[in-house]
Amino acid sequence: MCSRMDPCFFMRVDFLRELCYNDNMKRIIIPLVALIGALVVSVLFSILLTLKRKKEGKPTRRARIVIFTIFMMLLFFGGGFVYFSIYSHAAEQAMVYMESTDTVSVSEISKGYYFDGPGTEDALVFYPGAKVDEKAYSELMMSLADDGIDCFLISMPFHMAFLGKNIAGDVIDEYSKTGYKHWYICGHSLGGAIAANYAAEKENEGAIDGIVMLAAYATEKLPEKLKVMTVIATNDHVINMEEYEKNRKNLPADSQEIVIQGGNHSRFGDYGEQAGDGEATISRDEQIKQVCESIVRLVQPDYAHSMILQEE
Repeated sequence: MCSRMDPCFFMRVDFLRELCYNDNMKRIIIPLVALIGALVVSVLFSILLTLKRKKEGKPTRRARIVIFTIFMMLLFFGGGFVYFSIYSHAAEQAMVYMESTDTVSVSEISKGYYFDGPGTEDALVFYPGAKVDEKAYSELMMSLADDGIDCFLISMPFHMAFLGKNIAGDVIDEYSKTGYKHWYICGHSLGGAIAANYAAEKENEGAIDGIVMLAAYATEKLPEKLKVMTVIATNDHVINMEEYEKNRKNLPADSQEIVIQGGNHSRFGDYGEQAGDGEATISRDEQIKQVCESIVRLVQPDYAHSMILQEE
């Protein structure tokens, strides 16, 4: 029997399978292979061009400068493209919630996906976490829409929210005419931080009624009249809690904080377990259920209260 410390482990098919299917390994190996490939191509091209210029009796210094420039461009653009192309995909279970139901219609729009439920007055725009497939948050979107809060799940450029900070404004401008009276913005991790940046800008004041940050914090001062909620999980080892605490000063005095006992960073969505995260002691469904209930209490306190009474 070969252990992972034995040299023979590296000759086993299991090792190759781990390289191919382990997301953390892919994040390291694929960019590395791409950059090595760029270097090899540049070196070969440099050798060929230098030999050609020598044969023609031309100086080779210019050729080396050209090759260095080409390599740096390949390194920058190729490496960047590879980096942004690798992201966490939605789990198979999440795709179930991308299908319409009897009460919620799911449709693809220019900015992402629209979850249209029985509600007619409240709408929420959602910014996904960095390098996470937006469909990983479909269960939360479906649950909110089913409870009367229609949702717009945004497809960010290269899955990075900072590249689409103002998309919420585009959605609000386009869909306000359909009758929505109250708009909210919500985001997970980097998506939550960028959503907060959008809400903090003066020109967006009054465009939204509230914001919900999931495992995120505001780095700029939010308007006092804004409804604000932060949701964190006790086993989240990804969020920087020191920064979270330091940035409390940017929240309105009456902001709400929800702490999910036993939850972690990854289970705000459904994209697998994130590297460096803590181990959750509650199920993903339970964590998403608690997030949904918290958002409903913020957006529709009367509806949430009536649901509590029905349960009792």
